[in-house]
Amino acid sequence: MSEHKTVEELKNIAIEEQKKIEGKELKNPDRMKIPQMEMPSGEPLVRARQMTEVALGYTAEQAVVEAQRCLQCKNAPCVSGCPVNVQIPSFIEQVAKGEFKKAVDIIKGTNLLPAICGRVCPQEKQCQGQCTVGKVYKNAEKSVSIGRLERFVADYERNNNLTTAPAVAAPTGKKVAIVGSGPAGLTVAADCRRAGHDVTVFEAFHKAGGVMVYGIPEFRLPKAIVQKEVENLEKMGVKFEYNTLVGRTTSVQQILTEKGFDAAFVGTGAGLPKFFGIPGENYIGVFSANEYLTRANLMKAYDTEHADTPYFHAKTVVVCGGGNVAMDGARMALRLGAEKVYVVYRRSRNEMPARREEVAHAEEEGVIFNFLENPVEILGYDDPADKENFGKVRAVKCLSYELGEPDEKGRRRPVEIKGSEHEIACDAVIVALGNNSNPLIPATTPEIKVDDHGHITVDEKQATSMTKVWAGGDIVLGAATVILAMGEGRKAAASINEYLAK
Repeated sequence: MSEHKTVEELKNIAIEEQKKIEGKELKNPDRMKIPQMEMPSGEPLVRARQMTEVALGYTAEQAVVEAQRCLQCKNAPCVSGCPVNVQIPSFIEQVAKGEFKKAVDIIKGTNLLPAICGRVCPQEKQCQGQCTVGKVYKNAEKSVSIGRLERFVADYERNNNLTTAPAVAAPTGKKVAIVGSGPAGLTVAADCRRAGHDVTVFEAFHKAGGVMVYGIPEFRLPKAIVQKEVENLEKMGVKFEYNTLVGRTTSVQQILTEKGFDAAFVGTGAGLPKFFGIPGENYIGVFSANEYLTRANLMKAYDTEHADTPYFHAKTVVVCGGGNVAMDGARMALRLGAEKVYVVYRRSRNEMPARREEVAHAEEEGVIFNFLENPVEILGYDDPADKENFGKVRAVKCLSYELGEPDEKGRRRPVEIKGSEHEIACDAVIVALGNNSNPLIPATTPEIKVDDHGHITVDEKQATSMTKVWAGGDIVLGAATVILAMGEGRKAAASINEYLAK
């Protein structure tokens, strides 16, 4: 673990690097020698008890130096790695010149949510995974920091009140309904509104943003940033109807008939949590990560004086899983007052699907990782005479594993070690095993076909089996990423706009 540097120290490092390259015509070997700029972050043990954002963003000096690392490859492999094809070398070229507003305008040609994507996209698996600099180092983490630069210019635009709404075409008289205001829905709303259509977003919750507001914690993605993006859509003329659960308060069929919409897009996400199916999952103190995070993120359960749905007080929390959601749950538990938080994962650190940055941040904050372990039972207090504890969690029974042969995805299978049963005492368990697609719309709209996993089936243009209805995001993909959902949204919007033009 590297020593923690302050914003000022990192800014000074960038200023020194700037002096070395000032006035020079940089060739590729010179660019390869520029060190990668480290992202400033809050002091670990302080931030672990606060909801404020952990990663603090580049300073202007850092952004300019980091942008100089880009080789401006003619074939732009990074662009093909981006699900929405942001023109990455072009925007980075503007950052290197200090033209931050021009840079963000280039991004917004294909991505209207750069402040969000810069924070939560798994760039190391996408654009940075294709970056030539990273390939030279044989490590995507050492690529040009595309996501950090994207975040910097988006924050610069917002903080300096330079945000401009995209141009909207003349009214077409056509109406488009969007079901769900997650990343896919917001992307379709923007692109259909740009084409001049009348757009209304129907959202089940009281706030827009989908997984970006209920799933991703404040310390990783401040809700004010999501709200700002929603306000930008409202300025373009997109309308939002909240507390509207399509499939209950109204149906897809009614939207297309009684409400007079010409097309609908379904982007209701993957909100159905998975459990182990082991004994004891019904004890008090066992949560799906979904519920735990929604209570804290959307319902502000940490504000104990004002919260309608306060959180469950726990001193020792065990989080089961190895993805980003498990990291979010573990780090949230610390912020909700847990004294000890364990992450139990059945493979080793190398196989963890969570972003390395998230794992590193969790470790810095004091989360304890138990690798090669998996729960087989949740144990509770079963004596009715013990009125205070009856029905509550007391421990997780785990088995230890070793890694065997690779599975079909190339990850080595965990093999149980006989006689390795042991208990971890705890008073809360968070199950973070992923989510299934939201079943409500397929269940109430038989015209929309789904596959064996409950995902809506679509063609190459995101059209469903129901006329005038498109779908995208996690309801189609299963639990995926913000940017992949946006990529599907862009495809769907292009198809809807083409259909309505005819």
